Amino acid sequence: MEIVEFSLTNIGRFSDIEIPLAPTDEKKSKVTVLVGNNGAGKTFLLKSLAISLSWFVARVRSEKGNGSSIPEDDIKNENNSAVIGVELLEAQGQAGNPDANIHNFIHFWSIAKTRTGRKSEQTSHLNGATKLAEYFRSQLSENEHASLPLIVFYPVERVVLDIPLKIRDKHSFQQLDGYDNALNQGVDFRRFFEWFREREDVENESGIPQEVYDKLYKSVGDDPELWQMLSAMHASSRDRQLTAVRTAISAFMPGFSNLRVSRKPRLIMTIDKHGESLNVGQLSQGEKSLMALVGDIARRLAMMNPALENPLHGEGIVLIDEVDLHLHPKWQRTLISRLTSTFPNCQFILTTHSPLVISDSKDVLCYLLDDGEISVVDDLYGLDANSVLLQVMDTDIRNAGVAMHLRALLNTIQDGELDKAKGLLAELSKDLPENNIELIKARLLLRKQELRHAQDR
Repeated sequence: MEIVEFSLTNIGRFSDIEIPLAPTDEKKSKVTVLVGNNGAGKTFLLKSLAISLSWFVARVRSEKGNGSSIPEDDIKNENNSAVIGVELLEAQGQAGNPDANIHNFIHFWSIAKTRTGRKSEQTSHLNGATKLAEYFRSQLSENEHASLPLIVFYPVERVVLDIPLKIRDKHSFQQLDGYDNALNQGVDFRRFFEWFREREDVENESGIPQEVYDKLYKSVGDDPELWQMLSAMHASSRDRQLTAVRTAISAFMPGFSNLRVSRKPRLIMTIDKHGESLNVGQLSQGEKSLMALVGDIARRLAMMNPALENPLHGEGIVLIDEVDLHLHPKWQRTLISRLTSTFPNCQFILTTHSPLVISDSKDVLCYLLDDGEISVVDDLYGLDANSVLLQVMDTDIRNAGVAMHLRALLNTIQDGELDKAKGLLAELSKDLPENNIELIKARLLLRKQELRHAQDR
């Protein structure tokens, strides 16, 4: 399932916009990225999508379920009403009849909101959400192991504040519980860690505890038959959902593996980082946030696809605000490629402030938001970060004052004012490191001009 297009009318800074999402005829990936200055409306678009999708989720749970409504404060100034529309393609029903008209599998619905005390100008149309939800409820009625699509929104407020190992409340982790807290604005990943602890308790009761397996593995020695027998017993006792999470984290975060709860000498969640076992609390905020994000997507996919051979191949729609949050530039470069390779059948709608995120993946559909308007950005694949900063993000590649002085220095050299240029170069050399590439270029250019002037005399 994927969003084909969504529209906003009189919401926030947007009067009337329609936004097709990848994949499109031109962009075959399932990734759409929104960029723009702070206040341009990137987060607003994701929240509007989450509001719209909440009606589908609510009606999967209950035939007459109600999703979220548009906050009255979000209605554009001087307008009485606002509308969010969304168009989704559900291709599962088409799988048995590839020659069917694709339009038979497109579902549209809209959410309207009118200011209190004003005459209603728009009405909501929810038949599309109801019909799509009925399809999945019918599938579950016929087969309790039928797959459900993941729908989840990770807002910028996401943070790993603590790792709760003492479970305060008993939670249900059934298939439909994959939608719990999925579209709320303020996910803190507590549920992920509680879920992991509960699943691992069950796993250890029915199989070989990790600590015991580690000790047995070391004692097997060079006996290949015993090693194979032990490995087979260990693999068969592994919880399928936990395996999906561990696999996703290992694939997404090179060098990280074997996420687990250690019970002795004290209760802590640990993970192996480049062969060293660490308390998860010792990881950086970026590492913890990325691990929890990837783990939570994998957890929900595993819960919602109980019969799928590889739960990570489940379908879904994932909204992530400021996807580069807390991440080192090295991880930002490969973020999209790892999302799409780890979760190949999920559609991603992302926002970012990082030029590295949008210049390192092919076929990404990128939109630039500016003062209530939205435009498609030309293909950015392969561009260096400086080019993206200048062309897309309207940002200088270096400090504006330094850039101004460097331009003045180069202009002075080219104009032949060599004594003045030497003075400017000396001033800049006080503030910039000796190996600054622009200073090196300026020195070389100044030296060439001096030699040329000497030859002309």
